[in-house]
Amino acid sequence: MARAVIGKEFGPPEAYALGELPAREVAPHEVRVAIRAAGISFVDVLTAQGQYQVKPPLPFCPGSEAAGIVKETGSKVAEFYIGDRVAFSGWGGMFAEEAVVPASSLQTIPAGMNFTEAATFSVSYTTAWHALVDRGKLQSGETLLVLGAGGATGYAAVQVGKHLGARVIASASSKAKRELALAGGADAAVEARADEWREQVRAANNGKGVDIVFDPVGGDATDPAFRSLGWGGRHLVIGFPGGIGSLRTNLPLLKGASLIGVDIRQFGEKEPQRASENRKTIFALAEQGILRPKIAKRYPLDRFREAMEEAVIGQCAGRIVFDLASS
Repeated sequence: MARAVIGKEFGPPEAYALGELPAREVAPHEVRVAIRAAGISFVDVLTAQGQYQVKPPLPFCPGSEAAGIVKETGSKVAEFYIGDRVAFSGWGGMFAEEAVVPASSLQTIPAGMNFTEAATFSVSYTTAWHALVDRGKLQSGETLLVLGAGGATGYAAVQVGKHLGARVIASASSKAKRELALAGGADAAVEARADEWREQVRAANNGKGVDIVFDPVGGDATDPAFRSLGWGGRHLVIGFPGGIGSLRTNLPLLKGASLIGVDIRQFGEKEPQRASENRKTIFALAEQGILRPKIAKRYPLDRFREAMEEAVIGQCAGRIVFDLASS
C-alpha cells in the first residue's frame, strides 16, 4: 500500500498524519501513477485547513499537483503507457506515493524537465496563462504589474508576461524574491511593503499607469494596485492570501477599468477543452526552455508538516516540493 498524508478532519499540519491509502482499482479511463514529486502551495495548506472557498470530502489527502511514472493504465487508455513520465493536477490526493487519476489530466513531461520542476509547473503556469491570455487579453507592448512576483503564480506570470511581449514590473516583499523575478525576465522590481510603493510603480513605467495588474495577494495590496492602473486597465484577481480586499466602486468608473476574476479550478471544470489546450501550450513552451519554475526547497514526504508550514510562511524565493524520488 502507498503512503499518503491524510487528515480525518480539517486543520493545521498537526491535524494530519502519514497513513496508507486503501488500494483501489483503475477504471477504464484512469491511470495509476507512482508519484516522484509533488508541489506544495499556500492554497494546498488553506484547503487542508478547511479554509478554502470549496471544502473537499473527508478524510482528505492534500495536494493539487504532482509528477511521476505511469505504472498502470485503464482498459480504454490509449495515449499513455507504463513507464511514461507525466505531470498532472487535481483536487487533492497528491501528497502521496501514488495516485489514480483520469488520463485526461495527464501531460507528458518534456525532455529536460525533471520531476520536481514538472510537479510545480502545471497549476501555476496554466493559471498565469489563463489569466493573462484568456481573461486579461494582454497585448505585446502593454505593461504588466505582478504582485507577489516571487511566489508560485506570480513568478509564472512574470515569465508568461515577458514571453507575450509585455513590459513586466515585479512587486515582491524581499530582496531574494525581487532578484528571482528579475532573473525570470521582469524589467523592473519594486518593494511590496515600501511606503512609496505607488511612486515606485509609476516611476518603473515612465510615469504612466499600468495596463494589467496580476493580483494573487489581495488584502491591503488590492486598492493601491488598482489605483496604479491606467485608462482601460484590467485588474486580475487570482487569490487573496492577504485577505479579501475592498475597493471603492468609483475607481473602475474613473479609470474605465475592469476587475476580473480568475478561477482556474472552475475554468477546468466548465471549459475542459480550452483548459487542455492551455496546458499543452505551456508544456510546449517549457520544452523550448521559455517557461520553467524555480525550485527553492525539497522535502521528503515524512517531513510534510515542516514543508506545509513553510508554504504558509511564504518566505521562500521559489517553489517548495516533496521529492519522493530521493526519499
